[in-house]
This record gives sequence, structure tokens and C-alpha cells, in this order.
Amino acid sequence: MSTPAFHLAFPVLDIEATRRFYVEVLGCRVGRFAERWIDFDFAGHQLSAHRIEVGEGEVSTNLVDGDNVPVRHFGLILEWDAWHALRDRLRASGQTFLIEPHVRFRGEVGEQSTMFLLDPSGNALEFKSFRDPSRVFAREESNAR
Repeated sequence: MSTPAFHLAFPVLDIEATRRFYVEVLGCRVGRFAERWIDFDFAGHQLSAHRIEVGEGEVSTNLVDGDNVPVRHFGLILEWDAWHALRDRLRASGQTFLIEPHVRFRGEVGEQSTMFLLDPSGNALEFKSFRDPSRVFAREESNAR
């Protein structure tokens, strides 16, 4: 049985700037679109960007391993080499990182490479990778309940 794809609809301020970012920077393919929305193929998942008139205000964050992580974010868990290739491509294209690429939870069960950036409408995206993919849902024994 194949893994189901997820669908996520999210607000954007400018459809064309959003299209450029998701296609030219992240390498997504455009699906269906209309004047106020556009769908992207996000590694086999459907993202639907819907234009809104105003921003959504202050971004809430939680402290995670020393970083102020935006509570509202989405992204992909990539294979190790693909994560590093994306990091290098983002740096080469001059993208500004909300949270610079680094290793989080070093030496712990959940050790992962992570980076955050914002799309043109301020939506936070996280791209992460686990050297050992079996650790994606692994927990410390103290958290195993």
C-alpha cells in the first residue's frame, strides 16, 4: 500500500511571487490554478496557496533546542543527501534563513538536520533530515508513554 499524500491549503499575499518561490526556488511543479489560488506538487503532496488581502499578524513561536520555532509551519523530511543539496541550492540562490541550517538534538534519539525559511507571504517552511530515517518517530524512553 502506498503512503497517502497530504493536502495543505495556506494563505499567501501574492500569487505570482508565491509561484516563483515554489517553482524556481523549491523546484515544485504547478498544478491547477485560478486568479486567487494555485496548487503545487510538493514532493507528491498537494499544496494550495490561496490569496488573502492582509497578513495574519504576529508569528507565535516555541523554543525548541534553543531555536524560536514558528508554531505554524510545514515542510518535508528529506533524505540526507537531498537535504544537503537543497541547503546548498538555497544558500547559492541567496535565500535568507529564518533558522540557519544546523543539527538539532545532537547526540539524542531525535538528532536531525533542520533549516527554516519563509515564503514570500511569510509562511514558515521547515526542511529536515535524519541520518537514520528510522528515527523520525523515535522517542527517548522517558517520553515513551
